[in-house]
Amino acid sequence: MSSNSFDARSELVVDGERYEIYRLDAVPGSERLPYSLKILLENLLRNEDGRLVTADQVRAVGEWDPAAEASKEIQYTPARVLMQDFTGVPCVVDLVAMRDAMADLGGDPTKINPLIPGELVIDHSVIADVFNRPDAVTRNSEFEFHRNKERYELLRWAQQSFADFLVVPPDTGICHQVNLEYLSRVVFTRTVDGVAQAYPDTLVGTDSHTPMVNGLGVLGWGVGGIEAEAAMLGQPMSMLVPQVVGFKLTGELPEGTTATDLVLTVAELLRKTRVVGKFVDFFGPGVANVPLANRATLGNMSPEYGSTCAIFPIDQETLGYMRLTGRSEHQIALVEAYAKEQGIWHDPNHTPDYSQIVELDLSTVETSIAGPKRPQDRIPLRSATRAVRGLLAGESQDVAVMAGGLDDAGDESFPASDPVAISTRIPRDEPPHVYADSGDEDAGDGLDWPSDPASFILDGAQMSLDHGDIVIAAITSCTNTSNPSVMIGAGLLAKKAVELGLDRKPWVKTTLAPGSRVVTDYLDRAGLSPYLDKIGFSLVGYGCTTCIGNSGPLIPEVSAAVNGNDLNVSAVLSGNRNFEGRIHPEVKMNFLASPPLVIAYALAGSMHVDLLRDPLGTSAAEEPVFLKDLWPTTAEIKEVVDASLEAHMFTDGYADVYHGDENWRGMEVPEGDMFAWSDDSTYVRKPPYFDGMEREPAPVTDIEGARVLALLGDSVTTDHISPAGNIRASSPAGEYLLENGVARADFNSYGSRRGNHNVMIRGTFANIRLRNQLVPGVEGGFTKRSAEGEVETIFDASTAYLAAGTPLVVIAGTDYGSGSSRDWAAKGTMLLGVKAVLATSFERIHRSNLIGMGVLPLQFKDGESATSLGLTGFETYSIVGLAGANPLPREVIVRVESGGVTREIATALRIDTPAEEAYYVHGGILQYVLRQLLDA
Repeated sequence: MSSNSFDARSELVVDGERYEIYRLDAVPGSERLPYSLKILLENLLRNEDGRLVTADQVRAVGEWDPAAEASKEIQYTPARVLMQDFTGVPCVVDLVAMRDAMADLGGDPTKINPLIPGELVIDHSVIADVFNRPDAVTRNSEFEFHRNKERYELLRWAQQSFADFLVVPPDTGICHQVNLEYLSRVVFTRTVDGVAQAYPDTLVGTDSHTPMVNGLGVLGWGVGGIEAEAAMLGQPMSMLVPQVVGFKLTGELPEGTTATDLVLTVAELLRKTRVVGKFVDFFGPGVANVPLANRATLGNMSPEYGSTCAIFPIDQETLGYMRLTGRSEHQIALVEAYAKEQGIWHDPNHTPDYSQIVELDLSTVETSIAGPKRPQDRIPLRSATRAVRGLLAGESQDVAVMAGGLDDAGDESFPASDPVAISTRIPRDEPPHVYADSGDEDAGDGLDWPSDPASFILDGAQMSLDHGDIVIAAITSCTNTSNPSVMIGAGLLAKKAVELGLDRKPWVKTTLAPGSRVVTDYLDRAGLSPYLDKIGFSLVGYGCTTCIGNSGPLIPEVSAAVNGNDLNVSAVLSGNRNFEGRIHPEVKMNFLASPPLVIAYALAGSMHVDLLRDPLGTSAAEEPVFLKDLWPTTAEIKEVVDASLEAHMFTDGYADVYHGDENWRGMEVPEGDMFAWSDDSTYVRKPPYFDGMEREPAPVTDIEGARVLALLGDSVTTDHISPAGNIRASSPAGEYLLENGVARADFNSYGSRRGNHNVMIRGTFANIRLRNQLVPGVEGGFTKRSAEGEVETIFDASTAYLAAGTPLVVIAGTDYGSGSSRDWAAKGTMLLGVKAVLATSFERIHRSNLIGMGVLPLQFKDGESATSLGLTGFETYSIVGLAGANPLPREVIVRVESGGVTREIATALRIDTPAEEAYYVHGGILQYVLRQLLDA
């Protein structure tokens, strides 16, 4: 029950049903706030308890200063948590282990359930191994289940065993599209202490592109797994009241442009503006001209802008989309009544206070692509051929990727889509690249690019492949497949191409992987699926596929030609990220494009084809066919969308969303409140977090006689600490898998094995780019235990230290833990035996995650660092001042001993809130929550 200090509690009646609400106008100044901050304000009003959420926090938002830097801390409580399988499996593993611990301590294991709804969509594991065949989707699904059976058994058990926990099975859709079309309520209702409450639907998600749902007016963003677990277990999230950038929209999109062109333009503009860590609110008269599917596309690419969210307000378009997607009339009436009552209904004539205003006239948007390796590097289609030939001719497009910066974090988020967590102190990344304009005639014909065609035989025919040719064309990603206009547009373009006798170039791997089954339903109903099939864009699965690098192998003959001749070839995809080597390791250039353009490029087969001037092919009548002959008009698209898309398709499509296919239903999953762990599993193992745990926490003690596991420099990222990519056979994790009978071909990635701590510990500090100053000149996860000692892996050193009972510390420079918000960067650190991290400065979320795992964050005093203090890392360290302290001190002494000489260094203890102190005292957030539930 809220403390209700502001007398905000009130009532709203809709269709005769009464709901308790907390009125925003009870807080002076609330009317001037941007939409997103009004949502935060309501959250604080409703959850105010005088302890974790205080009246001062409410006032901090109500009195928000748009010009102030983000500094005031509040506690945010989302309504629900959204997960995908790569990042969600570790959360489930921890909940399952908590049940075991509850039973071991004599409690009721069924008390361990999410305290707010948890919704997990399995979408990150399907790979486009098979394509351009009628059975491609079936074969890929079979491969997926073979690879991931152990993980899926855990999730299937959780689906039937946990309350308030839903699992959407594989091959159903992508989490963000399912969230948009089905899961989101816009206004949430829940009975609290016997009273029905209505409040804004809010969420956090364990995927970077969670803000896609911002297009529906739902506030949500991506977080790491530890934060998501805490939220599911009823713990509020610490955050700073952000700056808010107002993005004013005017005008309308020109004929022939798409939502993809708009989002690439916005990405370019906001990267120039620099919005890292800020909220972005769309407003202005142009908002009404942006269809909801386009709004979702704009929200989806928030991570590429660097913003926490990119949100639209509630208006008639919101209600129309809810009606289209089959939400109940009562729910729609509730959303309208609540939004108008609370002053969060969009008023195009009202301009709230903003920290900064950016404007875009929609009529200036033009057809574009982006690449070849950053999503913000927009290229007008009219300049694309010139840009590509310039790149091949040696024109520099290299940019300085700042360690720990936004580009670095986005690159590192493959394939698990970890949300980014960027330190505001990291220098800005290079601005978007500006490509030379091709003018009216020059398409780069005069550029001396290195043509080196490779000949090969494919299906009995002689082929030739050169630098700049396209080997992957993928309609992929919820970014675009959630948008009926661009999907129908792609289908219509395919229809016209087939009718004129065109086909994809045979060296191009073509795939269609939409984010929900509704997409194929309306493509079937419109009669467009056969045309997509005919030119190679047959269904390969419902999941992220190519957008996260699950593109599968290239056509074997093409792969041989590429590798044998070191060709710089291209992929074109309707995704949201395109970093080099991440879409496919053999493909250097990756271009983001709308679904219709993806098909056009598949027909052309090469980035050298100027789509606005050159023919894409020759018709059956031997006539050249140009893009303008195929491109559907806005009116054509609208006519087909209106005729093919109806609300019942969504209600029918989602009626059995949790049912799954025969593979899912056929799994043998034991019943019961406790999960049956398998000692043979290399994907899912019981974690040791609760080993030896008692009902009462042990007293906090000093840390004595610690040794340094790693001495690190500035901007060490979470990817340095806990990689997410492929597992090398020579690494400790690879050796573990080989010892356990896993063939190299079945290694999968670190992301897929996050449910097995044995793999993840061995991967901690194992990035090949890590530079541990204890072993100068050596790159990777290596260390030494003494100045004269042998170089060994960090995992082996940790094992030896643990056997000897020696505590460990890590010493680091500035912005430690920036990058992606990866829970295993903290979990792995703790499991290696690290008791404290001493850094010049921390990225705030990683600092919080360390505390959540019981690791002490210490910060050098201003002006001091390991270098300035002359620390070698081979000393012995003791951290004193903790024992018997209640509350914990703000400052502790680090005692450094070497060669019989002892000195003392004063450091700041970076446990900043009462909640963080409680987590540390209990040994971590999971232990804290477990004890609270045990005593409840």
